[in-house]
Amino acid sequence: MTSCDVTEEPIKKVAIFGGTHGNELTGVFLVKHWLENGTEIQRTGLEVKPFIANPRAVKKCTRYIDCDLNRVFDPENLGKKMSEDLPYEVRRAQEINHLFGPKDNEDSYDIIFDLHNTTSNMGCTLILEDSKNDFLIQMFHYIKTALAPLPCYVYLIEHPSLKYATTRCIAKYSVGVEVGPQPQGVLRADILDQMRKMIKHGLDFIHNFNEGKEFPPCAIEVYKIMEKVDYPRNENGDIAAIIHPNLQDQDWKPLQPGDPVFLTLDGTIIPLGGGSTVYPVFVNEAAYYEKKEAFTKTTKVTLNARSLRSSLH
Repeated sequence: MTSCDVTEEPIKKVAIFGGTHGNELTGVFLVKHWLENGTEIQRTGLEVKPFIANPRAVKKCTRYIDCDLNRVFDPENLGKKMSEDLPYEVRRAQEINHLFGPKDNEDSYDIIFDLHNTTSNMGCTLILEDSKNDFLIQMFHYIKTALAPLPCYVYLIEHPSLKYATTRCIAKYSVGVEVGPQPQGVLRADILDQMRKMIKHGLDFIHNFNEGKEFPPCAIEVYKIMEKVDYPRNENGDIAAIIHPNLQDQDWKPLQPGDPVFLTLDGTIIPLGGGSTVYPVFVNEAAYYEKKEAFTKTTKVTLNARSLRSSLH
């Protein structure tokens, strides 16, 4: 083994979360199916646990009950004294942390796949939280290659102020899976098929890794979060302009300074400012209106991973 190689412990426990947001139905539908019949997600020597993360929100087909479950897995919330006065999702986060974490605990889960839908035209998207993680870069490269020619994008949310405390972050390796466009509270067969394939390829990668397959050095192109952009607003704080038709459904496409971004009802076009090309994601995402986010600017970066194999082989 050269110093450029990476060896990691074999993966023992994997969780697949659906319903972190209760109205994102692909993950809910798949996880419920796998709870009934998990044959397709079973791999030799691997414990794979499907799990409904926010059952109350799933029952009501709403994003959340009290607050966003995918934002509360920070030390402050996880460390609060358990009480009925806490928001439902904070209590649920503590339960999930107890069942699957805490991070770096001997019994914690190695990998959590967290399944999401977006109303934005983002296609198959993998969400990465650590640009230096050889194992995840290798896995994402494997999934991207296996899905080709279907595109699969990688969204890197590593940012000092914009990174948030995700449901999956309690595992050693956290994998966000985001597939769209799909309206909230709706199922689409094509979107379901794409998400199902992403999980299949992810589990195949883990199986191959555990079996001793060596993965040579690789590189992937990722879209790194730069800045979130709010809608233009009037003095009352109400939205004063909507996403311009030229930008709608154009996630991952280059956006140049001066290109139309917003449009007012009187026909005024508001262009992109700044001096560089950006790549918009989560364009006009329904769930982000409350977060005051019209789209997110990203920049394209290449990440490299060293060769990888299991330490048992």
